[in-house]
Amino acid sequence: MHTNTPAGVRQDTLTFAVLGPGGVGGLLAALLSRAGHRVLCLAGDDTARTLREGGIRVRSGLFGEFTAKVDAVPALPEEASGPLGGVDAVLVTVKHTNLDAALSRVPAKALGDALVVPFLNGVEHPAALRARYGDDRVAPAVIRVESTRTAPGVIEHASPFAEIDLAGDPVPRERLAALAAAFTAAGPATRVLPDEAAALWAKMSFLAPFALLTTLYGLPLGDVRIRHRDELTALVEETAAVSLACGGPADPAQALARYDAFPPATRSSMQRDAEAGRPLELDAIGGALLRAAERHGVDVPVATRVVRELAAGDR
Repeated sequence: MHTNTPAGVRQDTLTFAVLGPGGVGGLLAALLSRAGHRVLCLAGDDTARTLREGGIRVRSGLFGEFTAKVDAVPALPEEASGPLGGVDAVLVTVKHTNLDAALSRVPAKALGDALVVPFLNGVEHPAALRARYGDDRVAPAVIRVESTRTAPGVIEHASPFAEIDLAGDPVPRERLAALAAAFTAAGPATRVLPDEAAALWAKMSFLAPFALLTTLYGLPLGDVRIRHRDELTALVEETAAVSLACGGPADPAQALARYDAFPPATRSSMQRDAEAGRPLELDAIGGALLRAAERHGVDVPVATRVVRELAAGDR
């Protein structure tokens, strides 16, 4: 049953569409389905058929090993809109490089009154999605998890945690609270944050130096933080200054301490994309950082050089 229940009232069943059932999307789809929600994965014909026939298999130290039944279609059908059988939320879990093509699977006229919840890197996507779907329909989310799709419908969840921060300044608070409650009940601990910019820049401040330098040097984090410590420190400080100018947190010492606490073999997703010859999310991360710096008059010489060098080698 499709419901839009006010906060504080239990929502027995919600309907989620998952655009991009990969490492993050597949894990969320499986957990939400196991919790009793209806899940509709949006994927290409072959993947959709695989998911319909075999469901999504999850191997996780935190959530266990299980198979969850999901439905799957190539695109959100127009008949899914409206109060009967409609979609409560569309989880956007594709790579930024695939976003424009993927959004053709979610036409605005088929959205009904659903929220669009992007789990995307960077800070510029909420504005683009709002231009397409409406200001009060987009609720950006940040997820902390290590989860990989090893084959269509097969998810390996490796991290001992899965945590979500949910925001959306123009979205009614009760809608965010209801969505957060559904996520938390399904597994990932979810909180609603009052400041969207702060939530997005908190992730960006950690992600940008990590992704840019591991990719530039083709080295895991442990080697970067030792062999290129001065450059890492400078990039962290520049990113923190931009974050502060944009209304986000700025604590370079804390960021460096987090890097130092990570296992030395940790690699970024951008680095893995580079190694596999896939397009990089360089514009969504590095480009967005430079554009924000320019808007606010923040000098970022290290970031400028690193992004330029990566762009010269980007496939």
